[in-house]
Amino acid sequence: KLLIKDLKVDEVPVRIYQPKWPPAGKRRGILYFHGGAGTFGSIRAFERICRYIAKKCNSVVVSVGYRLAPEHPYPGQYFDCLNATLYFMRNLEEYHVDPGLIIISGDSCGANFATVICQILLNRRDLPKVRAQVLLYPGLQGLDFHLPSYQQNASVPILFRKLVIYFCFRYLKKEGVALEDVLQSCHVPESMKRRYKKWVSADIIPDRFKVRGYTPQKPTSFKPEVHEAIKEILGATFSPLLAEDSIICQLPEACIVTCEFDVLRDDGLLYKKRLEDNGVQVTWYHSESGFHGILAFFGYGIFSFPAAQEIMDNIVNYINSL
Repeated sequence: KLLIKDLKVDEVPVRIYQPKWPPAGKRRGILYFHGGAGTFGSIRAFERICRYIAKKCNSVVVSVGYRLAPEHPYPGQYFDCLNATLYFMRNLEEYHVDPGLIIISGDSCGANFATVICQILLNRRDLPKVRAQVLLYPGLQGLDFHLPSYQQNASVPILFRKLVIYFCFRYLKKEGVALEDVLQSCHVPESMKRRYKKWVSADIIPDRFKVRGYTPQKPTSFKPEVHEAIKEILGATFSPLLAEDSIICQLPEACIVTCEFDVLRDDGLLYKKRLEDNGVQVTWYHSESGFHGILAFFGYGIFSFPAAQEIMDNIVNYINSL
């Protein structure tokens, strides 16, 4: 039912899915950035998700095979995603895509890339405006690894709390930094903790998400050498949740998916609140039985989870409503 085309944009593999039937009118154009902590994953691994969206939404889906760290150093992944996005936006006619219906999406770190690309494109007057962002269990900040979801799901597969830090180090090529120091927030200056407490804090998380247990973090001492070694994770590129209100208020409407059994759950909840506080419309779906990476199993028969089907159906309904 689909035409599938592989090409390269500035050395970056891109796979484009389009329905075979002739378009009745202009179609939606959807960019998809896959998850994998920026260090693994591929177009092929997320083939079933992109096919499903292309068919069910009668859309052109562009899956971007950005080059992986540490071989392709950070922040190259963002440039790869941006270049693929620019290529697509400049060639909408070829794919019969409506310039008013461009959606940027991704899961996990791919949702982080989608968030950053949406923020970068705000200043581009030569391109169509992004219609919406679809963020599936996004990771959006490297400031606080003691949020309730990090505590509750520290040992829940497939993304343990310590694995998050390990992948951050691998992604940024920062072997040798003390993992425990970062877990304890020793990399964050006190001034930064105070400044961003209004955006990144367990106090902002609704009480219903604390019933499985939450203990406020005890004060820890700032270690300048740890901050210096890993300061990239506090930058606006790695942590788009920390972007200024002047940027957040201009962003396109969003669909955010969170999973209960996911260390990154609260990143999604905090970004949802930030967007809403800045007047950006948010459609939110919370999977009560979902876990991080659940969509990697989508479409694999008996290995697929009912919760993954529910997430995909909610995404399809959202996209079709635009």
